[in-house]
Amino acid sequence: MAQNEAVDVVLVGAGIMSATLAVLLKELDPALKLEVVELMDSGAAESSNPWNNAGTGHAGLCELNYTPQAADGSIDIKKAVQINTQFEVSKQFWAYLSKKSSFGSARSFISPVPHLSYVEGDKGVAFLKKRYELLKAHHAFADMEYTEDKTKMAEWMPLMMPGRPADQHISATRVMGGTDVNFGALTNKLLAHLSSAPGAQVKYCKKVTGLERKGSGWTVTVKDVNSGTTREIDAKFVFLGAGGAALPLLQMSGIEEGKGFGGFPVSGQWLRCDNPEVVKRHQAKVYSQAAVGSPPMSVPHLDTRVVDGNKSLLFGPYAGFTTKFLKHGSFLDLPLSVRAANIGPMLAVARDNMDLTKYLMSEVRQSMEQRLDSLRRFYPEARAEDWRLEVAGQRVQIIKKDAKKGGVLQFGTELVSAADGSLAALLGASPGASVTVSIMLDLLERCFPEQTRSPAWATKLAEIFPAREKVLAVDAEVYRRVSHDSDVALELTEKADGVQYYA
Repeated sequence: MAQNEAVDVVLVGAGIMSATLAVLLKELDPALKLEVVELMDSGAAESSNPWNNAGTGHAGLCELNYTPQAADGSIDIKKAVQINTQFEVSKQFWAYLSKKSSFGSARSFISPVPHLSYVEGDKGVAFLKKRYELLKAHHAFADMEYTEDKTKMAEWMPLMMPGRPADQHISATRVMGGTDVNFGALTNKLLAHLSSAPGAQVKYCKKVTGLERKGSGWTVTVKDVNSGTTREIDAKFVFLGAGGAALPLLQMSGIEEGKGFGGFPVSGQWLRCDNPEVVKRHQAKVYSQAAVGSPPMSVPHLDTRVVDGNKSLLFGPYAGFTTKFLKHGSFLDLPLSVRAANIGPMLAVARDNMDLTKYLMSEVRQSMEQRLDSLRRFYPEARAEDWRLEVAGQRVQIIKKDAKKGGVLQFGTELVSAADGSLAALLGASPGASVTVSIMLDLLERCFPEQTRSPAWATKLAEIFPAREKVLAVDAEVYRRVSHDSDVALELTEKADGVQYYA
C-alpha cells in the first residue's frame, strides 16, 4: 500500500484566512512544508472576492454598530477600539510584506477612502455627537471630525446632499484615514508570494472528503473534482478556513470542541453603480444606522469601491435567506449540518429569532423600486438606470450553545481549536477579513504555543509586529508612530520631510 504524502500543515480554503496563516507560518519557519487545498479553480473565489464583500477596512471609524448604546443612553466604545487596533495589526503585516520587492505595490489591494458616519433625526444626531465626543478622546480616533453644518456635509459627501428637505436634522462624522481593501487582490498576492517559497503548494479544484485522526495529527482525504481521483495527506496541523464550508468540515473532524455549533446562512445583495459621472461625486464609505428592529448585518452604507484600479459605488447590503453555506454551494448545506449535538441550539435560535427570519424573507421579496427607495434615503437623486443588482457573498452566522437560552445567534467570528492544538477552524463573518491577522496570531498562540514562545519565532514576530493590540490601545505615541509607518509602507500617506520611517 502506497504511503500517504506527509506535510506539516494543510490549510483548507484559498481565501484571506488560509492565505494569511500560510504566509505567516512560512515567515516564522521557512522550513515548514505546507499545502493549501481549494475547491474552486482560483483563490479568493468566495467571501474574499472583491464583489462579495464591502471592501471596508474595518477600523471602527464609521460602523455605528461597533459603538452600541445602552438603554440608559451610555455608549460603549470598547469594540470600536478593539477592531481599530486589530486593523492596525493587519496593516503592520501587509506593510512588512510590502517592503519585500517580490510582493509588489500595496496600492493594488488597499486605497485611501474617507470613512463617514451619517445619521438622521434628533435621536440619531444626539447619539452621533455623543459617540464622537467619546471616540475623539481616544488617540485612535483623534482625527475624527463632526458636523451638523449642511454646507460642510456637502463638501464631505456631495452626492448625498442635493434633494434633501431643508429642515431635515442630520449630522456626520468623518475620518480621512479610512481605507478600501480589495481582499481578493490581497489574497491572490499572498497566495502568489506563498507559492514562490520552497515547500509550499496551492492546489485548486480539490475537495476535502475525509478528515481523520492519525496519531497526534490528521489524515486529510482530498478528491480532485475534475478527475475524481483521491489522495491522502498526513498533516501535523490542519486549518479549516473555508468560509461557510468550515462548519461541515469541523463536524467531519469530530473534535469535541466543535460539537454544538450550528450555522445560520445569510445571503446578500448590493446595488452597484459604474457610471463615472456618478462615481466621481462620491469618494467615501458612508455608514448609517440599521432600521429599528433590523439585525446588525443590515447596517446601510454607500461605498466607494476600488477594484483593479477602477472605481464603482456599492449600496446595501440587502439581506436574504438561502440554505447554502457558500455562494457556489448546495441547498442541502443547512439540513446536512444538523446533528444531535446542535439541533437544540438551532431550534432555540429559530424560536428566539422569528423577527430576523421575517426580516430576511421580506428582504428577499423586495422589488427593485423598493431597493432604490432605500438608496434614495442616502442619495435622494439616484436614477434607476445607473444602478444594477449584484449578488454578494454568502455568510454563515454562528449558532452556539447557551446555558440560559439553549442557543444563541452570534454575529462576528469565532476560532474553534482542538484541545491538543492539532486542528483549528474559523467560523462566522464580518469583520473577519479586516482583522484576519489578529485572529491568526491568536491561532498561533493557541495551536503553536511552544514555537510562539521560542526565541526564533518571538524575534521574528517582534520584527513583523512592532506593537500588538493591547499596546496600541493604551500608548498614544506608539500608536501614532506604528500607524504612520504602516501607512507609509502601504502608500497611504507620504513620508514626512527629512524623516525616514523605514530602513
